[in-house]
Amino acid sequence: MISPWDRWYSTSCCLCCHVRTGTIILGIWYMLINAVVLLILLTALSDPDQYHYHMTRVELANNFDVMDDANICIATAISLLMILICGMATYGAYKQHAAWIIPFFCYQVFDFALNTLVAISVLVYPDTVQDYLQQLPGNFPYKDEIMSTNNACLVFMVLLFIGCILAFKAYLIGCVWNCYRYVSGRGSTEVLVYVTTNDTAVLLPPYDEIVAVPPKEPPPQYVSA
Repeated sequence: MISPWDRWYSTSCCLCCHVRTGTIILGIWYMLINAVVLLILLTALSDPDQYHYHMTRVELANNFDVMDDANICIATAISLLMILICGMATYGAYKQHAAWIIPFFCYQVFDFALNTLVAISVLVYPDTVQDYLQQLPGNFPYKDEIMSTNNACLVFMVLLFIGCILAFKAYLIGCVWNCYRYVSGRGSTEVLVYVTTNDTAVLLPPYDEIVAVPPKEPPPQYVSA
């Protein structure tokens, strides 16, 4: 009987890429995103007045008023940690070290759990969507049109959007897990060398496991009496 893990196991992702290639691309993409966030945070720490001026011009200052120096330092440390975790996953997939992929996989599971809790909170407390919309700036695009929408329809659209995100994140988790299984399987499976002739096939163990057999001693010579 095939287990559920083996049934969903595949060495390809996105219909064309190998799971190793997909994990490497995913790790690099996450590193680029966190590098951009880290650059913004370091700019805010080095020149907070100029940073606040730019945020005011793009009309996002209300969302960053609570970002004092302590919170920015914490966010910077988290960005550095994320860059390290994504770099480990990229290196582990490239060099086929399964243990280096585990931290990135754990981060994906944790992120999926947080988004699931958000979906559950929206489903249990649907009024939180309206409360969040009221906290948006007054010049937010289409704010009045969105708030005039029926609450049930608005909650359904939010849940549908979160559901699509969760489905995509679950697919990425499966790709990284398949990459971990592939890399760990290559490291633990014994490689057999097939030597085929016209009518025979011989299985040989790996070269590093071949043990030299000492030569047999010749039989004692016959001594006539």
